[in-house]
Amino acid sequence: MKSNYKRIGDFIRQIKVKNIDSSDKSLLGININKYFMPSVANVVGTDLSRYKIVKKGQFSCNRMHVGRDKRLPVALSNQEDDFIVSPAYDVFEIFDKNILLSEYLMMWFSRKEFDRNAWFYTDADVRGGLHWDAFCNIELPVPDIEKQKAIVKEYNTIVNRIKLNEQLNQKLEETAQAIYKEWFVEFEFPMIKEYAESIGKPDLEGKAYKSSGGEMVFNEVLEKDVPKGWKGGILEEIMVFKNGKKKPESKGEIPVYGGNGILDYANEYNNENVIAVGRVGAYCGSLFRVLNKCWVSDNAISAKSRNNFNMFCFYTLKILNLNERSEGTGQPLLTQGILNKIQSVIPSKNIILKYEIISNNTFKQSNTFVRELESLKSLGITILSKMAKINKL
Repeated sequence: MKSNYKRIGDFIRQIKVKNIDSSDKSLLGININKYFMPSVANVVGTDLSRYKIVKKGQFSCNRMHVGRDKRLPVALSNQEDDFIVSPAYDVFEIFDKNILLSEYLMMWFSRKEFDRNAWFYTDADVRGGLHWDAFCNIELPVPDIEKQKAIVKEYNTIVNRIKLNEQLNQKLEETAQAIYKEWFVEFEFPMIKEYAESIGKPDLEGKAYKSSGGEMVFNEVLEKDVPKGWKGGILEEIMVFKNGKKKPESKGEIPVYGGNGILDYANEYNNENVIAVGRVGAYCGSLFRVLNKCWVSDNAISAKSRNNFNMFCFYTLKILNLNERSEGTGQPLLTQGILNKIQSVIPSKNIILKYEIISNNTFKQSNTFVRELESLKSLGITILSKMAKINKL
């Protein structure tokens, strides 16, 4: 054992408080990314008195599948209210926080090196369970408490900034989507000057179209009323869909997109200013708006506006719930043929252009947040890597 390393078991104790009164507490599971989340287990008719209670400042982990998943799902509760977890989970706490901080230990659990070490200690079972004693024998450096506080503070600064960026990014996404719904679903886009004057009401310029008396016309294709000058059609009329191609073997800085986002980087590109659409499996129908050069892989389809209205097209695809339109008996599958024939409202170009200007500004700002997020996450990984040498700092 290294001189500055100690056994995890020297600092923790198991907690086995059960929900004996079957009180109404939230049932949570542990995500493989090491945070608590609502459980998806069906507990109808289940005896919840056997479930374990987790309090604020306590940990819980699932040691059953470490060998299979090569990760130990473990999380620290920061919730004020108690909750319950599966009786198969372990609940534990640090018994002297003047020697080891809970947040510092959770940072150690978050390191990729820790998961590799936990995987090394698993048994020979098919699922690769991690025995409690083996878990306790895993080591970590334990510097003095002030050094722990300093690195926790540094790390939390990064984590809090990441959360803020994610929240701001989500707000931008919600704003662009809300405007799309208001304009192209509820038909409450701003009335243009020419139309307001043509109906003899120039004072209505900029007012919401439908609620301000804008003329609506029945469309036989969509079987509903749409604003005058709009029509119903199919996606093939406004977008071009192409299957992606097998990713290049050569490495570079150009992102390669699959159904679940960026999966690699290459030095070639086959698309630019495009929408990547997941076409198969669990990520069928997923959408990624890409402003710059990229490679769309063979488990995705590229979608591009015929008139350079890619933000309008992106949110048009987003409201269509593409996963529900997939085919295939084994797993969901989207094809160019399916996408081409989906019916959609086709607005007048001047309204789309106005929306494109607004949403493009939103997207560019969102892209700035995304790039900053990547830098922050990289910095967080760097801070975690420093933990192994913290006694030398």
